[in-house]
Amino acid sequence: MTRTSMETGRMSLLAVHGIQGTSAAWSSVAQACATQAHVICPNLRGRGNALRGQAPQDYRLEAFSGDLAQIARQLDGPFILAGWSMGVSVTLEYLRRNAGPQPCALILLSGTPRPGLAPWFSERGDRLLKEIAAREKRLKLAMAADHQAVAWTWEGLQDVDHSAALADIQLPTLIIHGDADPDSPLEHARWLSEGIPNAELHVIAGAGHSLLTENTAEVAQHINAFIAKLHHAQERP
Repeated sequence: MTRTSMETGRMSLLAVHGIQGTSAAWSSVAQACATQAHVICPNLRGRGNALRGQAPQDYRLEAFSGDLAQIARQLDGPFILAGWSMGVSVTLEYLRRNAGPQPCALILLSGTPRPGLAPWFSERGDRLLKEIAAREKRLKLAMAADHQAVAWTWEGLQDVDHSAALADIQLPTLIIHGDADPDSPLEHARWLSEGIPNAELHVIAGAGHSLLTENTAEVAQHINAFIAKLHHAQERP
């Protein structure tokens, strides 16, 4: 995959899915951005064909960011790190821990610096597993994470707060959010955009949480324009 990126001159975009999604969540946007970037969409542990954890600690953000670092080390040249929903939290944790090669820019969609305050789930135990199944249907996830993996992941997100670390992010950052998002209300995007010095926020009117699949064209338009701007900046003498 690295060779393809180098041969075409396209920038790599490492795209991270959400708490219940898999790499398939990015498929439509990846296709729409194929001329601008070589998009790599891995499955986090407990999703798709990735390894399975055996206990709650296997699904902490620290573990996810470590997995992401292994993938990033296989890339050659500059890359953009992108996250949707919980993928934003994984991205922020990756940066906070300086876990691997550092990206040249960020793309954050439908995310939050404080996932424990996002109303993704409210139940516990067996009721949580049923709630996870219901949310999976509501978000129309064709491919979804193991329910137990989601439950353990949610448990590990409760006390996460990346707010204080946002000011340390000195990277061009594109934030895309829907103003009708019930899972990460718009104020969560404002926390991100106001905390990251070089962030630009684009709000999609009437859009909910599933931006990647329900607002593919507009999301891809913003991402392609952002990547073009990065290319232009790199070409300056």
